Amino acid sequence: MRVRTLIIGAGAAGMFCAANAGPDVLIVDHAKKPGEKIRISGGGRCNFTNLDLKASNYISRNPHFAKSALARYTPWDFIGLVSGHGIAWHEKTLGQLFCDDSAKDIIAMLQSEMDNAGAKLMLETSVEAIEYDGSHYTVILLRGGRQTVCKAEKLVIATGGKSIPKMGATGFAYKVAEQFGLSLTDTRPALVPFTFSDNRFAAISGIATPVTARADQGPAFAEAMLCTHRGLSGPAMLQVSSYWQEGEDIHIDLAPTTKVTDALKQARKDSPRKSMTTALGKFLPARLVDLLKDELSVTGNCAEWSDARIDTLARALSNWSVKPTGTEGYRTAEVTLGGIDTDGLSSQTMEAKNAPGLYFIGESVDVTGWLGGYNFQWAWASAHAAGQSIA
Repeated sequence: MRVRTLIIGAGAAGMFCAANAGPDVLIVDHAKKPGEKIRISGGGRCNFTNLDLKASNYISRNPHFAKSALARYTPWDFIGLVSGHGIAWHEKTLGQLFCDDSAKDIIAMLQSEMDNAGAKLMLETSVEAIEYDGSHYTVILLRGGRQTVCKAEKLVIATGGKSIPKMGATGFAYKVAEQFGLSLTDTRPALVPFTFSDNRFAAISGIATPVTARADQGPAFAEAMLCTHRGLSGPAMLQVSSYWQEGEDIHIDLAPTTKVTDALKQARKDSPRKSMTTALGKFLPARLVDLLKDELSVTGNCAEWSDARIDTLARALSNWSVKPTGTEGYRTAEVTLGGIDTDGLSSQTMEAKNAPGLYFIGESVDVTGWLGGYNFQWAWASAHAAGQSIA
């Protein structure tokens, strides 16, 4: 079998690249269906991009690498494609765009674009070996117990990272990169819930509250925190996880929209006989207050609290620090942080500098976006950059 372009990986990046890479494209994947991570994303509605996208929303050893592809294929370009296919969408919060109906609409759109481009899709197909003779890539494919030899002028690796292995994620892309002399940066789970060995939050599992949270390094995120049986999750915690290092604290403002000092002093004035825990329950979940009361020495009625004691409590609530044991790992991580070192790739085309015709796109590259549609936009942009170069 001979094709001009072989794409390995029928996820977001691979499918979009297939739709943009010109004629004679074959895309293969070991899964039974294409776009499985798209299907489960955004609660089944696919947070497909973000209106507020900036290069600073991405983490990479080279923070400038992603700028070229992101500038040449913007959120508005993808929105135009989505709208052109009649897919209704809405903005949720913080510039995040979701399908009104189902993430399956995005998968169907990508399949339609691939069909229109003449790309062929081969599923339940694994890759046994890859070789390069200086002009063509020879790829041994295995499907239904039978081997097929495929020769391609261009080879695109779009198999993602290690996140969510139950959906078939592996380190395949990293192995191919190393085979062809590309370096890797350290990888770890990102956009992932935190765990605590003492199960301290199990008793209030399901409680959510708006917070502003940050790791020792990185920006602060003002979103929701969710308590779970294993620890802390919710958008704020997932965002922080991308910047957190093992052994560090997380710093959390538990009442970011409340002037705690003023609120508690007013409660003392208006209801001096009320307990301080009741006063805190006006702007924090009562069960969270119960969890914190011993740690923060919240006892007695409001009338018993001096200005100095209220000030101390307010400071503690605005900079509450916890030290996770770890994270839930790749099992639930939405993305993989790190990956193929961008020093070995062209930012214009995503082509490997030392392997002509070999491209790496999407999550496998050391470009990791924030939660909220940023990683999908990187998938579209990097795939478009590679596709336009190949076409």
